[in-house]
Amino acid sequence: MNSVITLTTDFGSNDAYVAIMKGVILSINPEVNIVDITHSIEPQNILQAAFVVNSAYRYFPKRTVHMAIVDPGVGGERRGIILKTASALFVAPDNGILSYVINEFSLNEGALSQCSQSLEEAKFKTGLEAVAITDPRFWRHPVSPTFHGRDIFAPVAAGLSLGISLYEFGEKITSLYVFPTPKPYFDSQDNLVGHILYIDHFGNLISDIKSTDLPGGDVIIEVAGQRIQGITHYYEQEEGLMAIVGSSGYLEISLSSGSACDFLGMGVGDEMKVLPA
Repeated sequence: MNSVITLTTDFGSNDAYVAIMKGVILSINPEVNIVDITHSIEPQNILQAAFVVNSAYRYFPKRTVHMAIVDPGVGGERRGIILKTASALFVAPDNGILSYVINEFSLNEGALSQCSQSLEEAKFKTGLEAVAITDPRFWRHPVSPTFHGRDIFAPVAAGLSLGISLYEFGEKITSLYVFPTPKPYFDSQDNLVGHILYIDHFGNLISDIKSTDLPGGDVIIEVAGQRIQGITHYYEQEEGLMAIVGSSGYLEISLSSGSACDFLGMGVGDEMKVLPA
């Protein structure tokens, strides 16, 4: 079976942890294709990983297994889970790392005015299936309390890549834990207010404002005391600060030949406004 497993972790590239997990996977399924999404997630930054996984998974073939490991609670009470959507399978700790994926299908609704750091239980709508990983038949033994990526998640992902049903790995569940993901809203002056979701390698500030959220006509973007006139179509079109709809489909703030993040001193959760010109 010519299947695919992706890996997203905060393990970095200086240690052997990623290679060890790949070795475990290949020992179970030597034919699988392993793709590294990234191992440069900031240590313990679950929400950063959640955004990256959600941005990347939809571009892979159906039935790809996405293993996401940012796991500060390893060895504790948090569950290991498998999540199945119509197009993908996910293997991860139940700690909010699949928040953006799950929130597209969950019953939890309502816009937030700021980023919340509190986990909430999200019950599924149709379109999602999940199990808690509870059957030790598929694990490596002994299980290290500090490396579930090697001993639990990697062998489970490999098993899924061989076509084993997710229900072989544990008990069916109908909810998972998520961080409420922020959504843009309108303030009392009817201006569209968004939040910074993610800062990429170039220092671009990616917001939760989708291209379809933008009002018609000319707009002004107000961010960290700066005003940006209009939406730019490509990065080299302007010098200095610019607002552009990036490849993810979200409005982002960029700085020509520099880092908008460093220049503006902004971080994840900070707000920006879209005003009529």
